[in-house]
Formats: sequence, structure tokens, C-alpha cells
Amino acid sequence: MAHGITGIDHALVGVRDLESARAQWTRLGFTLSPRGRHLGWGTANYCVMFEHDYIELLGLVAPEQGSNGLDTFLAKREGLMSLAWASADRAATSASLSKAGIACSPADLARQFELPAETALVRVKLGLLPAAATPCIASFVCQHLTPKLLRQPAWLQHPNGAVGLKGVTVAVPDAPALTSAYDALCGGHNVNRTDNVLTVHVGRHTIVFATPDDLSALQPDLDEADIPPPPAIILMTLASADLEKTADYLTQWQIEHDCHGGRSIVVPAAMATGAALEFVPA
Repeated sequence: MAHGITGIDHALVGVRDLESARAQWTRLGFTLSPRGRHLGWGTANYCVMFEHDYIELLGLVAPEQGSNGLDTFLAKREGLMSLAWASADRAATSASLSKAGIACSPADLARQFELPAETALVRVKLGLLPAAATPCIASFVCQHLTPKLLRQPAWLQHPNGAVGLKGVTVAVPDAPALTSAYDALCGGHNVNRTDNVLTVHVGRHTIVFATPDDLSALQPDLDEADIPPPPAIILMTLASADLEKTADYLTQWQIEHDCHGGRSIVVPAAMATGAALEFVPA
């Protein structure tokens, strides 16, 4: 992949009440890792871990210590707020992006969480990107220094059958206008335009950019409450090892959802802290 970016490392979901979000996502059938606290920031998280990627539920626990923009996002809404791009070498990715005229500022981040036998420290190297590099998506580069700490075997098993991220869908004012920026970031051969819909392939993941009108055709199960004013990441697509198992679980726990045969299941944003979910076959 271009610049050593291998896909989406994780998707971040901003939530107003972290413990309520933990309960809500547990009811949805996800296993969550222990609560983590970011050192030097007033934020904490719970994560839904998969083999290659994950979902981060991010909340404020000490606003006076700094929120890194989370407070601004939550003043508008809860839901999908940003993406982290996966890189095995932040320095190499940053150097490659710089050669292409894309600034990538280094930063380090650590978070602490309690394991049964110890207190673990998860450490990552970040590359902060300007808004113009990934228009309509807040994003950054992420290299994990302690990946094994994040993927305890028990955390990878989810009762709803989910096994990984497939991608996200983004509401935008003008999808074709984004073409040149994502050509530069992801390589032109990974960026496809069909009419007014832009599809970007990043490793195993896909990002779909479309106007709200086009999204009504692409995702007819979504209503107006699921699509905030653009730009906004509105839907996360997840791979399920068994869609029938997913449907059975959601039905058992009385989670509102729409089934489309063996093709997909859509859960509205109100069921998942503002992030609409789509399950598709793995």
C-alpha cells in the first residue's frame, strides 16, 4: 500500500458516558477489553478487539486534563469520529508522506489498563495528519509497540459473531472533490469513482464517500437520524463469521435490526451510541 499504510488500524467512536457505552456495546454482543486510561489526557476507552483491527469507544473522564478534541465532537453528537491508519513503521510512513507533500507530525501515546495479574501499559507511535490530507475524515497514523497486550484470546471472541472491520461509510457534500487527496494518500489505483460515489480501498478495508441523497439509495435502512450533517462517518461495516448467528443474537437481546437475507444486517445508530452498524459475511 502507499506510504506503508496497510489498512484501518481502528475506528474511534466518541461517547458521552463511557460506562453506559460499555453496557450498550456488551448488549450488542461484543466482548470489550478492560478500561484503559490515556496517560497525560483526560480520556479513557474500552476496545472491541479483532485479529487485525478494532473499535475504540472513547470517552472523557477528566476534561480538565485535555480532551484532544473529543469535547468538541461530543458537543455535536456521539458516534464515529475518526480513523487510525495502520503502519508497521511510523517513521517510514511519515518520511514517505513528507516526500509526497503530506505533513505527518510524530506523537507518542500510552494507556494503562488493569489485567488480572498486572497493570499493563499499551504504547503506540502516532503520526498526526492535517485535515487536508484526509478531507471529511479526522485521522492519524498508528504504529503499535505492544500489540500482543491488546489481543488476549478471550477478547477476540464475540457472541454476535463479529470477526473484524470491513470498512466505513462517510456522508460528504461532494464525493468526487475528494479524489485527488485520497489518490495521494492511498494510491490512485485504490480509488474508484462511480457516478458521484467515491470508494477508497485501503488494505482489506473499504471507505465509501457519498452525499446523503446517494446514501439513501446505498443504505435504505438508514433514516435521517442515522445521517448527521456532512461530513460525518455514519456507518461501520463489520465482518460476521455467521450472519444467522448474528441475527439470532440481536433478536434474542431485542436489538433493533434489519436483515437482508444472507447479505447483510443493519443496526441503527440509536442502538450503538450513534454509530450505525452493518454486518456482512466474512
